[in-house]
Amino acid sequence: MERFAPLLDGLIFTPARNCKLTLMKEYFRTAPDPDRGWALAALTGELNFREVKASQIRALVMERVDETLFDLSYDFVGDLAETVSLIWPSRHGVNYVPSLSEIVTELHEATRIDAPARIGRWLDALDPTGRWALLKLVTGGLRVGVSARLAKTALAEWSNVPLEEIESVWHGLAPPFADLFRWLEGHVPRPAIEGQPTFTPIMLAQPLEDSYLGKLDPADYRAEWKWDGVRVQLVGRGGQRRLYSRTGDDIGAAFPELIAAMPGNVVLDGELLVMRDGEVASFNDLQQRLNRKLASSKMLAEFPAWVRLYDILEEGAEDLRPLPFDRRRARLETWFASAKPDRMDLSPVIPFRSWDDLKELRAGARERSIEGIMLKRGDSPYVSGRPKGPWFKWKRDALTLDTVLMYAQRGHGKRSSFYSDYTFGVWRDDELVPVGKAYFGFTDEELRRLDRWVREHTVDRFGPVRAVEPQLVLEIAFDSIHKSTRHKSGVAMRFPRVHRIRWDKPAAEADNIANVERLIT
Repeated sequence: MERFAPLLDGLIFTPARNCKLTLMKEYFRTAPDPDRGWALAALTGELNFREVKASQIRALVMERVDETLFDLSYDFVGDLAETVSLIWPSRHGVNYVPSLSEIVTELHEATRIDAPARIGRWLDALDPTGRWALLKLVTGGLRVGVSARLAKTALAEWSNVPLEEIESVWHGLAPPFADLFRWLEGHVPRPAIEGQPTFTPIMLAQPLEDSYLGKLDPADYRAEWKWDGVRVQLVGRGGQRRLYSRTGDDIGAAFPELIAAMPGNVVLDGELLVMRDGEVASFNDLQQRLNRKLASSKMLAEFPAWVRLYDILEEGAEDLRPLPFDRRRARLETWFASAKPDRMDLSPVIPFRSWDDLKELRAGARERSIEGIMLKRGDSPYVSGRPKGPWFKWKRDALTLDTVLMYAQRGHGKRSSFYSDYTFGVWRDDELVPVGKAYFGFTDEELRRLDRWVREHTVDRFGPVRAVEPQLVLEIAFDSIHKSTRHKSGVAMRFPRVHRIRWDKPAAEADNIANVERLIT
């Protein structure tokens, strides 16, 4: 922990991407095995301690600190790990600082009953920064501005091994990644993962603004619908089958009907949807199936899963990614006609001659519950990441509503001292009902002003949450809105963000629930 804690502390207070890379590269260069492997697992989301819960941490600190003092401190700080790290009373004579690998090993062996005692022992030995890092590690709260891809980029720059090669073996390895580090340091050959149903990093598209269209030649691009689902990768290899999310998480257990329908010896790229009678259901229906470990028979029947295929990456032992998109599309169509897979179909290619043709089609996308249009160069190979130029996503215009700020909650990480998470509502008769929550879409200066406004207009407190006077109007942009039985308003927004802060608009002129319901898809 003596090296891991300063690494996390540096990452959270270093906004610049290159500085974050420098910190990680230095850590990977100097930290011993297996500590650096466990650190890499933590940064990339590969480390999980199922026996440790935030409620246990709170109960642990209650044994050492007055409850009222803790509640007041937590309300001021707004972050559990930071509060505990600062308020935890030191014990004289306890000075053995455990290594990161010791902590991971012990917690993997711990039960829910004895895990708190181990954490308490380590908190006694660590300084405030170490306590904070420990608690962030064990509760899974590592919001330090580092994505899994950025951590892998640091590995690539440190080792001079191309990022694409690291990503190609990543899902065949497991923490603490001893073989990965030995390979990156040149001690052993590239890890052998052939035959395993590993994930291939997907290719992503750049957002497209209308003004940029004039710089592109329509003849160079192919168009497809951007379906309102979840991007997935289907892998049949070595007699095994996997269904991966776009970030490489294995989600197959939640979609057994797709695993059963998946052919072998092929890797496919597509969109996970709920389909009924040949029609794509709303994203809200798909959400009923997402983030579940298993699917009940009722779920399978009510929300039948489907994959609309975009691309083919491998067929048999042949890697098709270097081929241009047009040839891969032809291979996908040939394969599909031969395999005739159940619960799958092909995403159609949209014929067009000019950008005006596509603009007209895009204008009707919302009525068909489609997110927009994808543009792909016909000569583009399939490469990981988000290269600029080969693929674009041309999303439909966002919807907007004028809402009233109801509640504000402290943020995390750099925002833990600010009220930056906002719950907003619309009018139902003379009552406000919440319709969504947003925590981005404003500048740092606007955040400081919003935080000050929340503090000055608080009417009640609920731990780290403040209820405010119903006076401030937030113009919210969002992609779509759906019926929801989980919310008092009966609706739920998709991707809400603050579009404008309407300091000038009276709250009484904000939208009402009838306006919202007219936008339901």
